[in-house]
Amino acid sequence: MTSIKIAPSILSADFASLGDEVRAIEAAGCDYVHIDVMDGHFVPNLTFGPPVISAIRKVTDLPFDVHLMINPSQPYLEDYAKAGADIITVHAEADVHLDRSLQVIRGLGKKAGVSLNPSTHPSVIEYVLDSVDIILVMTVNPGFGGQSFIESQLEKIRTIRSMIGDRAIELEVDGGVNTKTIAATVEAGADVLVAGSAVFSGGDYATSISALRSAIK
Repeated sequence: MTSIKIAPSILSADFASLGDEVRAIEAAGCDYVHIDVMDGHFVPNLTFGPPVISAIRKVTDLPFDVHLMINPSQPYLEDYAKAGADIITVHAEADVHLDRSLQVIRGLGKKAGVSLNPSTHPSVIEYVLDSVDIILVMTVNPGFGGQSFIESQLEKIRTIRSMIGDRAIELEVDGGVNTKTIAATVEAGADVLVAGSAVFSGGDYATSISALRSAIK
């Protein structure tokens, strides 16, 4: 298995000091900055638009892992690419022409991702596996941070890991990841772990990230 990456979700950060928060998680040793984009339509919340991402892009060189929980997503892909996204993930449930969106993302020079909600069957990504760089399994229902991990998704993670085979695709998990759940997600096949509350609620981000890595072992 590839090395495990920790991607703190800035949905749980202090929005009044967002640039400083991004600097802090970089200093604490994270691998990606996970940015949850919500439209109040596909999910019941409103969050970051391209101007916010462009503003915080100036404070770090860490990869921006931008998770678009918006419908439609295709009209906005170029905007998020220009704002500084390195990975752009769209939802299978929100994108009528998923293969086309993935091609557009790659055409913009970005890594392309696809995300699945908890009730979505893994078979929906069978025919786009050769067009993705990352697959994101939601282990909570998207929209808000701080929710409890949905145990049934572990079997989905195992299934998708098997589907990936020897392809160079990262398998990401988002939702309820903490020191109690992270080991099981990694055992099931995840190699990128999104953590919001588990990183930001403790105050000492380096200690929180270290605790997550230790819990895997």
